Amino acid sequence: MTPSEDFVVTDRGGIVENSHRVHAAVVDAKGRLLYALGKPTRMTLARSAAKPAQALAILETEGVAGYGFDDADIALMCASHSSEERHIARTWAMLSKIKAEEADLRCGGHPSLSELVNRSWIKQDFVPTAVCSNCSGKHVGMLAGARAIGAGMEGYHLPDHPMQGRVKRTVAELCDLDAGDVEWGTDGCNLPTPAFPLDRLARIYAKLASAADGSDAGEGQSTRGAALAHIFQAMARHPDMVAGEGRYCTVLMRAFDGALVGKLGADASYAIGVRASGATKQLGADGALGISVKIEDGNLEILHAVVTELLERLGIGSPEIRSRLAPFHHPRRVNTMGVTTGAVSFPFKLRGSKPDGDDPRLAAVAP
Repeated sequence: MTPSEDFVVTDRGGIVENSHRVHAAVVDAKGRLLYALGKPTRMTLARSAAKPAQALAILETEGVAGYGFDDADIALMCASHSSEERHIARTWAMLSKIKAEEADLRCGGHPSLSELVNRSWIKQDFVPTAVCSNCSGKHVGMLAGARAIGAGMEGYHLPDHPMQGRVKRTVAELCDLDAGDVEWGTDGCNLPTPAFPLDRLARIYAKLASAADGSDAGEGQSTRGAALAHIFQAMARHPDMVAGEGRYCTVLMRAFDGALVGKLGADASYAIGVRASGATKQLGADGALGISVKIEDGNLEILHAVVTELLERLGIGSPEIRSRLAPFHHPRRVNTMGVTTGAVSFPFKLRGSKPDGDDPRLAAVAP
């Protein structure tokens, strides 16, 4: 595959207004790159799309099981939630399980990711605190891991804390990279956040889905495989905890009802793990599928549209299932009087990994 200029285009009255460059990678359970847009090896900050990998490091920490975290707790560890009442209550409950206080959290409060919640807060003159952070579940999980390994909760968020050392090793292993090949910045919630080639993000999610497939077989699954399957199942069973009402991740996972998990990352990164099916086999996948997407300019509306378009082109899910994502797939361009002023279009074409060109199975559905 060679990198190409792949864009989503928005118009106003047929006049091109914006072009949004897209990068994407589609891999199978063996890590083979099957399809791509833009530069699939683009060094990409995964942001919150990395949370399932960070959650794995927590679950693999000796002694964490003793805190009694259930599936909804694990889903919240992977969440960028809307700070709805259920999310905040769940955070308090998790803090209680590890005998920690809100003051121990090193994330800060911020406006909700939900406009509805924000309006409610304004009416109440409510000032959000750390438990309201969309990343509160991940932070409680890190506190739990830090306490379980006896490293102390103080400074759990710092790059040189032993808990973060475990996270770094786990992320690199899931990416099939050496630790030195993963770069680290600081996320908006004050925890380290990894950067690695975009196709490695897809690889992580293919492993999540593949582990969920393996869990159906029962005995013989590795300890790590069981933990990955647990994370997949927790997210799929509690999509309301992963995001919130009306949010893309929640709507997506509800629509697919256990067939996949998806997770947003800030500044327009996204990843999906798709369990093996006839559709993934038709795409040439060996087992499960991982999909990762990055919109170069960080536009979240365009990101959701592209992810949904890719699911359609790849034939993941039935038309009826994908129709539940229609408001995200074709966002309306209207003015203050409700008049349609433009549209979003997808002129790009997925490239196949074959050296002789595009995969013919996609030619019919690509523009």
